[in-house]
Amino acid sequence: MKAIICTKYGPPEVLKLMDVERPNPKSNEVLIRIFATTVTVGDSRVRGFRVPLSFWIPARMALGLRKPKTAILGSVFAGEIVLVGKEVKLFKKGDQIFGSAGHNFGAYAEYICVPENGCLVLNQQS
Repeated sequence: MKAIICTKYGPPEVLKLMDVERPNPKSNEVLIRIFATTVTVGDSRVRGFRVPLSFWIPARMALGLRKPKTAILGSVFAGEIVLVGKEVKLFKKGDQIFGSAGHNFGAYAEYICVPENGCLVLNQQS
């Protein structure tokens, strides 16, 4: 799958379009094909490591010392469920959903795995 990878902290030019392995859902997760995502101020701050000086050390510990711990940024997405784990009961293949990956990031990609009890909302129009 294609994903936007954050190779190091810095300006937008540190982002690279790359081919990466598609994630496989765990038994309690759904695999979502992402149709749309957003670029939030939070994503920009993580990418550029723009944090107040008083939070610099805790932020480096949480986000990554030399580069982001999570290479694929992005937290908010909309898409369609393409695969469900064997324990998933709330969603089924083909459901149109939107949600947030939160601090786990991963939405700057074609696919993302999210726990069934994560921040997901079923589009009632589908």
